[in-house]
Amino acid sequence: MVEICREACKAAKARGVKISCDLNYRGKLWTRDEAGAAMTDLCQYVDVCISNEEDAKDVFGIEAENTDIYGGKLNHEGYKSVAKQLADKFGFEKVAITLRSSISANDNDWAAMLYDGENYCFSKTYHLHIVDRVGGGDSFGAGLIYALLSDKSTQEAIEFAVAASALKHSIEGDFNRVSVAEVSKLAGGDGSGRVQR
Repeated sequence: MVEICREACKAAKARGVKISCDLNYRGKLWTRDEAGAAMTDLCQYVDVCISNEEDAKDVFGIEAENTDIYGGKLNHEGYKSVAKQLADKFGFEKVAITLRSSISANDNDWAAMLYDGENYCFSKTYHLHIVDRVGGGDSFGAGLIYALLSDKSTQEAIEFAVAASALKHSIEGDFNRVSVAEVSKLAGGDGSGRVQR
């Protein structure tokens, strides 16, 4: 499988296509050592890396300092360090770090940061009452890719991605059924929840 991904990455690079990667470590699929070796190989081709504090640690041993993911304490400086370490190690153009604080299984605070090699842009934080978490990360990645392809600024891109994901958390199933206009509205600050007629 790694070989197929490597060939796909090489073909994309040869055609000038940007490559994104969500580290998304899954312990039931492979060991940390296997993931680290494979992703070290593949990440040399990646332009935009998406991660969270656990995946950066599990795959590459990179940790956010002074952060307790289980106690809900997030340290922005620690995430800046993680993003810079990832970018420096692989030459990523951009690194997105998702920031989830678990209040309970049903209630989370949700935000993210995007590093573009110069700026560290943090999104607003959404206080989510979760209907279904499945697909939340994919919606974040899709929102980020859409925003970057639409030439949004670093701050606008991370706001759009987090808003897309926040809305997905309110939808049952793993498919995000919201429109670009709905995401843009939330990203722009309208979280009133008022019925639109």
